[in-house]
Amino acid sequence: MEPPSSPNILQSPTENPSLGSSSDEDTAYNSETNDFSHAVLKYIHDILMEDDLGDKTCMLQDCLALQAAEKSLYDVLGEESPPSDHFPPCLAQINESPDENFSPTRSGQSSVLQSFYSPENVFVIPDVHTEMQSFRQFNGVTGNSDKLLPYSHSENFSSMRKASDPPEPEEEVVADRIQSSGKNYSSNYQYDSNGYLEEGRSKKQHSISDSTHLELLDDAFLHSIENGVPIPCPLHDISRIAAYNKFLHDEQLAASRVRMRTLANKREADLWTQLILCAEAAGSGDRKTASARLKQIRQHSSPFGDANQRLAHYFANGLEARLAGTGMLLSGPVTQNSSTAAEILKAYELYVTICPFRKMTNLCGSRTIARVADKAASVHIIDFGISYGFQWPCFIYRQSLRPGGPPRIRITGIELPQPGFRPAERIEETGRRLKRLADRMNVPFEYDAIAQKWETIQYEDLKIDRDRDEVIVVNCMYRLKNLPDDTVVQNSPRDAVLKLIKRINPDVFLHGVRNGSFNAPFFVTRFREALFHYSAYFDMLEANAPREDQERLVFEREMIGRDAMNVVACEGAERIERPETYKQWRMRSLRMGFRQIPLHQSVIKKVKSIKPDYHKDFIVDEDGQWLLLGWKGKIFHAISAWKPVQE
Repeated sequence: MEPPSSPNILQSPTENPSLGSSSDEDTAYNSETNDFSHAVLKYIHDILMEDDLGDKTCMLQDCLALQAAEKSLYDVLGEESPPSDHFPPCLAQINESPDENFSPTRSGQSSVLQSFYSPENVFVIPDVHTEMQSFRQFNGVTGNSDKLLPYSHSENFSSMRKASDPPEPEEEVVADRIQSSGKNYSSNYQYDSNGYLEEGRSKKQHSISDSTHLELLDDAFLHSIENGVPIPCPLHDISRIAAYNKFLHDEQLAASRVRMRTLANKREADLWTQLILCAEAAGSGDRKTASARLKQIRQHSSPFGDANQRLAHYFANGLEARLAGTGMLLSGPVTQNSSTAAEILKAYELYVTICPFRKMTNLCGSRTIARVADKAASVHIIDFGISYGFQWPCFIYRQSLRPGGPPRIRITGIELPQPGFRPAERIEETGRRLKRLADRMNVPFEYDAIAQKWETIQYEDLKIDRDRDEVIVVNCMYRLKNLPDDTVVQNSPRDAVLKLIKRINPDVFLHGVRNGSFNAPFFVTRFREALFHYSAYFDMLEANAPREDQERLVFEREMIGRDAMNVVACEGAERIERPETYKQWRMRSLRMGFRQIPLHQSVIKKVKSIKPDYHKDFIVDEDGQWLLLGWKGKIFHAISAWKPVQE
């Protein structure tokens, strides 16, 4: 599935005067869902049209995989890790010099590990939300597409699927039914002061309102009954009888749904119980019991089933890898048999179509930067975790429309090194793409690429010119979670990066946090929290995308599933998914010498205006000076703005 081709839509204001004819912000600086979508669509289209894209692995693979592999190797050798600019030849990029004869195996490895976890299939993504601009949710701008699924259409897909699928048999749940021995696993999840679950799911019961019940029942009493047949009252026409009959039919359907939901909830509870009991056995070293539990879970989990079956499938994969001692394979460098860049981009295409998080994030960031740099002649953006740079086409396009002419934009793209002899090659490609886009928009543009461990970056590497009158912005969206925390290394890389940002002294530091509490050093505690967290993701996809959608399967396998398996199967430096809650990040930032500044209300209002276009269960809210994004009471992301406190 290719993005819609739009070769003539990307025009500079000089080529199309109507784009910049008005000085009013609501017209000249139109929303990203209209004019700004052109830049993103053309940018993505150009990437997908590159000849070698099908031969490349996606840059959204977790660059930390290479560092995890290096760290584990040097731990075994008892040596210190080398400097960040040292790359062993053995880790050369596979797609540059493939070796078809290299097929490492491990004795005792199970069949699933020989296939799904084999080095040919290992692929870890740093963040489900790291780098994809919302470029396929603009129906009516660039034509129709099968993947344009606003909320109303996603409901139709869901209803079609439910109508066409055969009813699920009331299969027997796990044969060896395990009772929870009086344990209430959901009791650990409490509501915070805003009514959101810190680590829990809100449950909504849909029912007919009391007023509807009373009105229809009152109509029924106004009818006479003769021979068991209702006779319409002269004061009420036949339509009221039809309404009452429909009410009775709906009540019967509701009762049927309750029974089906009860059975589904029972199956879900059994799967969750089995998963937790299996994790407890694995955590205590009881391999025999854990293997038996795992076998039972496998009978009722599937990557093609409902949300809970898919969740159980990937968590079972993680448990199996942990028991087999092959968690390192989940963090290893990707190979030529991994999903290609085109496949991953198409999976992201579905994600940003059905989910507003990426679009809201980009809108919040670009609008905030535009306000800070409203009158600036030059803007220097330092982006930690730039990857493909999908956040910036919309910003460049927006600045091209600025009254008085665009500023000079300079972006320093920071990314972790890629495997191979050219660790900065992929982010240099990002710079070339953005430069071509800026040239077409007549926007002065400069780009610098830095590919090294973030904690080793020095102030001088950023080439900040204080003599030049420019606004400096530091941007980091959902990527600091992948840096090792205090439990892995003594000197926290997270604190090192924050110290560097403080020394930069930017006009604004935009920080997006992947909110999660499954970073506990104790395995069982971490497992329970992760199980609940990722269940919300699978539930979100279940409600918004058909089960048979191929892009959904790729997204779940290559992004959500691999993140979850890394949390379950890996320890130490190999565990690269280490999120913290936004409240923990707030305390860390305050401790490191930052003060939080509020996001402008016009920006928040604009972000909230996106929500009605999507499923009603998406959440956009505020907590203090944080902008919160989530699903059914579970907060996934938090966005904030900061400034250093200068001593």
